[in-house]
Amino acid sequence: MSFTCFLVGAIVALAAAPAHAQSDAPLRVMGFSGSSNWPIFVAQEKGLFAHHGVVLGLIAAPSSATQLASLIEGRIEIAMTAMDNVVAYEEGDVFAFLGVNNGGRLNLMVAPAVKSYADLKGRTLAVDALSTGYALVLMGMLLRGGLGAGDYALIGVGGSRERLAALRSGKAAGALLNAPQDAAAEAAGFARLANSAEIIGRYQGSVGAARRAWAAANVGALVRYIRAYVAAVDWLYDPANRDEAIAIFRKNLPNVNEQGAQAAYGVLLAANGGFQRKAQIDLQGVRTVLALRSKYAEPRKRLTDPAKYYDGTYYREALR
Repeated sequence: MSFTCFLVGAIVALAAAPAHAQSDAPLRVMGFSGSSNWPIFVAQEKGLFAHHGVVLGLIAAPSSATQLASLIEGRIEIAMTAMDNVVAYEEGDVFAFLGVNNGGRLNLMVAPAVKSYADLKGRTLAVDALSTGYALVLMGMLLRGGLGAGDYALIGVGGSRERLAALRSGKAAGALLNAPQDAAAEAAGFARLANSAEIIGRYQGSVGAARRAWAAANVGALVRYIRAYVAAVDWLYDPANRDEAIAIFRKNLPNVNEQGAQAAYGVLLAANGGFQRKAQIDLQGVRTVLALRSKYAEPRKRLTDPAKYYDGTYYREALR
């Protein structure tokens, strides 16, 4: 019997198990602290993980490098991370299994004195990590704004909250931020110079990622996680749940005020919101990720095939 036939058979058998059959051990999930974890917060608070037999421990990611190293070395089972990170670390047996959000909601927030791309020449900009995450998106935006790689400096500081802190401290003159950090930056006097969607179009932002070997050995656990996650996204998109969704958001992110939470809801759950409906990955957005990495990452390597980095087998089974 081929491995593919074995895997499909295993998925079908495990899918027939009761919805709340417990997994053998807690899933260690690492994601960046912030609004991208909203579906996970909902799945925890509304009992969706419990309903689908998932015991979960959510761990805050200090940086994408630490997050991916933890995944590759088996210290966590799932990383909620940028698609670009999956591509960068594919040699570590990593693949994406669902989509979290599109990257078109990233705003380039800059110091008040910055009025144009030209004003960023010679300045320092904050990114997560220098060669992965959204650094390549920023490089693409800056190039189209007339700035080459030697015209500015990049400093790796971590996730969106850390990038906002770099702006506030004056350590950086600009950074790509998502909701609600972009709104917090604007409230603090920083300006929106550009939006990533306006510059680069469709882009697959965050995804759920795992190691292929782990997924093949834990089909049921991964399928149940996807089912619970998709149910949480569906719940979030129901307008009747708006007030409770914002309450859950603020409970889990107490440093965000009511205005910030409302702003995040308006951005991430709009008709063409940031969270991807049914947690479905955008393959055209993945192609944009590959194009940017092909152009800006070192060493240069032409990347064209989304299927190398995404396996929809588990997602399709979860939605059956």
